[in-house]
Amino acid sequence: MKTDEASNQWELAAPGWAKWEDVISSAVVSATDMMLDMAGVVKGMHVLDLASGAGTQSIAAAQKVGSSGHVVANDISKTMLHHVQQNASTANLSNISTLLGAVQDLDISPNSFDAVICRFALMLFAEPAIILSNVHQALKPSGKIGVAVFSIPQANQFFVKHMQILLRHAGKSPAPGGPGLFSLGAPGTLKNLFEVNHFVNVEICYLNVVFQMPSATQTLTMIQEAFGAYRAVIGDSPESVQRAAWNEVLDYLKSIETNNGIEAPAEVIVGSAQKPTS
Repeated sequence: MKTDEASNQWELAAPGWAKWEDVISSAVVSATDMMLDMAGVVKGMHVLDLASGAGTQSIAAAQKVGSSGHVVANDISKTMLHHVQQNASTANLSNISTLLGAVQDLDISPNSFDAVICRFALMLFAEPAIILSNVHQALKPSGKIGVAVFSIPQANQFFVKHMQILLRHAGKSPAPGGPGLFSLGAPGTLKNLFEVNHFVNVEICYLNVVFQMPSATQTLTMIQEAFGAYRAVIGDSPESVQRAAWNEVLDYLKSIETNNGIEAPAEVIVGSAQKPTS
């Protein structure tokens, strides 16, 4: 996907993502905390948050680094970064700034960050190796990167089912080897990606989380409004095809709805790696 297409996709999704981010982020608090810890984020650090979205993890990082540290939240969507600034103001944080642009195109001074974080975005890039090469350059010697990604499809059937329905109605197939929710989930894939990009001291941890939503209808609205990757699959189809696809997604959601709403288990990988000292 070209940069302008990606920018438009996430700009359209930004209001919905910001609206639902608390619901989404509450499910992955443990993964966020683990990512920050594995990246070594502590007081006084200068941290870069790549593809920050509305910035829940940026806020968490800013609270960790304190007033003597600083967090730069980067995203391709101007609206996303506006929400980062609003959220920082609400949290009374003055140690967050924003950087607009596609991650692969950022002009960052070498050796300028103590840590880099990237939560549930690295797997969506067509060329994650380029991202990690840029991160390697941006980190100070011995600086660390921490990421969170989804593991394999078999462990994340809730998300797989939606995509299968939308792809079938759209008459599309997932691009083999292309970016996607599970592109870095296979055993050894993330570790190898770090190592071929000259990182050391790689750590990989698996974590089970549960996404909890109040109802099937609200979950459908969240998916439609916030998840740009799903919208992109079906968005160029005729309206009748889109309507049929979303109706089937709703039927699926109703089939798993309980008195407690929707509870969707997922498996994520939290990984970290270090830039060598020399």
